[in-house]
Parts: sequence; C-alpha cells; structure tokens
Amino acid sequence: MREDDFTGDAGAAIDAALDAMDRLEAGAVANPDEGRRVGHYWLRAPARAPEPAQDYAIERSWAQLDEFAARLDGGALKGSDGCPFEHVIWIGIGGSALGPQLLADALAGDAARGLTVLDNTDPDGIQRALAQLPCPLARALVVVVSKSGSTVETRNGMREVMHAYARAGLELAAHAVAITGEGSTLDQLAAGGEGPPWLARFPLWSWVGGRTSVCSTVGLVLMALLGIDWRAFLAGAAAMDDATRARPARRNPAALLARMWHRQAGGRGEKVMVVLPYRDRLVLLSRYLQQLIMESLGKRLDRAGQEVWQGLTVLGNKGSTDQHAYVQQLRDGLDSFFAIFVRVLEDREPDAPFVEPGVRSGDCLDGFYLGTRAALRERGRASATLVLTRLDARALGAIVALFERAVGLYAELININAYHQPGVEAGKQAARAVLEAQARLLAALSPAPRTAAELAAA
Repeated sequence: MREDDFTGDAGAAIDAALDAMDRLEAGAVANPDEGRRVGHYWLRAPARAPEPAQDYAIERSWAQLDEFAARLDGGALKGSDGCPFEHVIWIGIGGSALGPQLLADALAGDAARGLTVLDNTDPDGIQRALAQLPCPLARALVVVVSKSGSTVETRNGMREVMHAYARAGLELAAHAVAITGEGSTLDQLAAGGEGPPWLARFPLWSWVGGRTSVCSTVGLVLMALLGIDWRAFLAGAAAMDDATRARPARRNPAALLARMWHRQAGGRGEKVMVVLPYRDRLVLLSRYLQQLIMESLGKRLDRAGQEVWQGLTVLGNKGSTDQHAYVQQLRDGLDSFFAIFVRVLEDREPDAPFVEPGVRSGDCLDGFYLGTRAALRERGRASATLVLTRLDARALGAIVALFERAVGLYAELININAYHQPGVEAGKQAARAVLEAQARLLAALSPAPRTAAELAAA
C-alpha cells in the first residue's frame, strides 16, 4: 500500500465508506429496491441492533438452539427407530450451503463425516448422495434451509428426500428441522400445515442475506449439530467487527483490504483475486468468498442507475497443491491477478514425524508458501497475506467478518449496492419461463392421438 491510498481524495473516499458502514450498522436501509435493512453485523452483537425486537429475536434464537441441542444430547430427540441420530442431511443452496460446508470442513474434524449436503437440483447427485448415506434414513436428521421457503433447488431436494423417506415407510416430519422466514411456505409446512409438525423451526430474518447468513441460525445450527463452538465463532466475528470499525483507515484491516482490491483491480475489476489458503481445511474458503464477493460486487448498474458493469472475479483452491497447477501462470504468465494468501502458523501435534532430517511436513508447507510469495514478488505480482495463529472457530469467525466488511467498503468505493442480486433473480425468472413453456407443451401433447386407429380417426 502507498501513503496516497489514505490521503487526499482516496483518503476521503475510504473515510466516506467507513461512515456508510456505520450507518448500515445503525439500521439504514441498504437495499432500497427491497426496502430492506442489512443486519448481519447484529447477529454477533445483538445489542447493536437498532430495534429491541431484533436484539430479542437474535438472543431468543440462541436460547432455542441451546434447548434443541440439549434435547438431542440428552436423548429426548431420536430417530424413528428409537436410536440416536447419526447423520445430518443438509438441504440448501448458495449461502445456505456454502457457509455450512466451510464450517464443517474447516472446524468439525471427524464429525464432518456425519454431514451430507444437497445443494443442487441434479437428480443424479441427489440419488448418489442418498445412496451413500452411512446410516439408515431412520437415523438421519434432515435440515432444510430456505428464507423464502420457495427456493426451487431446496424445495426439490426436500421433496426428493420426502420421497425417499416415504419409500422407506418413514415420516419426514419425525426427522426434520426447518430454518426459514416466519410465515414462509416452509415454515407453514414445518408447523404442521400439511401433516405432523417437524422437530424444530429456527428463524431466518428478512434482514439477513444468504451470502452473509453464516452467523445466523444457518451457521449456528450446523455448528451445534457437529459439535463446533458457535459462541467462539461469533466472538471472533464480533472482535473483527470491532477492529474493522477503527479509524484512521490505515489501521483498519478491512479498509486496507478494500483499498488493495481497488488499487490492484483499478476500481473496475480489471484483475482476478486468487485466494490461496495454505491449509487443507480451508480449501472451501475460495468458494465461499467467490459467492460473497462476486454476488455482492458483480453489478450492471451503480446506485445512480448508470451502467458500470462492475465486479471482482475470485478463484482459488489451496497451497501447496496449486503450485502444481496454475501457479505457473501466476508467476510467468499474464499479470492479470493479485493473490490473497492465508497462512496458519500452528500445525497439528508438536511431535509430528520428521519427513527428512530436521524437517516436518508443516515446515515444507510453510516453505512452499514463502517461496511462492517470493517468486511472485520477483515478478512484481501483488499479494497480501492473512496470518492465523491457529485455525479454530474464533479465527474463522474473524476471517468471515473481515471479508464481509471489506466487501461493504469496496462497494462504497465504487458506488454500488452490495446487498441485492438482480442477476440471480433474472436467472430464476428465466428458468421459470422454461418450465412454464414445458408445461404448456406437455399439456398440448397429452390429448394428441397415440394409436394408429386414433390417428386414422383424427
């Protein structure tokens, strides 16, 4: 970074962005086309919510989660065969799946094997996932996540699972939990509108967007089910929120990150962000950030209604794996990117074996990170490194909060609305139009003659 990134017009712009984030947290309407506030920051600090009812609702959801977890752990909730639940089938899409998948892979350890995620409407994928369950359906807990209750992919996954339970002679309601908006079609179903009530219903509020829902019941329920310390995760996010409210901007980690993105990509998304975490457990971080950043920043119009065609492309996998893939291009090919490294200092147990005299596997991993960063620097390729002492719930909560704030600040710098997704909605409408055309075609074909006699008589 350069001094002029935080002085003059550039300094005024980042200060204005920080002011806008203050207003957002205070309850300003951030999504004018929907008349909606954006309150994911309140999820880890309920007292900051602008209305007492929101504070109460968040804390009530925590108490509800504690109660539900106690019933599970105490044996009050069991599978329909009388045995404890052994597996979780999680049905969601977008942030309702990516956030939980990141949490499970990064933090759950062996418990992550107890999770199956259905995040698509691919019938082959659903069939394969259900066929590979490690336990009978009678011992699987099904969690369905949809704020609106009408998300097509999630609805289809739920109906496929319903069908599987019915074929097994089981009632889904005896195994199911809903995370949804109050009064949604899913909420009504889970309340017993079409049969027995489900085991539990958790709220998902209108002021929580899917890509920023990991601190809501979406992430907390998953963490509770897999034994992850969700309070530590929230504490880490809250601590990062405090750090990223800091002034002056040059001492604010989110402002530094947003300003780096803006400088490197020319404020126009001219370069790709490559996310390289040097830890297997963070392999899903790039996918999570891909949605958070690209769905937030990829916009045709700015807030004045002018066409700007903005965005910031994100890709990545993990180090050192990628050193045997696309890192070759990063060093010697097009200078069309900047890199975000994530380094974790603490390895596993201290008595890990030596793979060569005086060298452990973790030493090699760290050496590859340092070598790759140095190799990129030699070519004048830009990068930034986020360093974690250890990878735990608190640290991951902090990372999530850091990128959430950086996205909000960057959006202010380029004057776009980071909290809606008109392109996603357009895709949904186009899909609906195709399905409606298919229905009309089938309706027109169904009365057509089908036999030779019918054709002759026609």
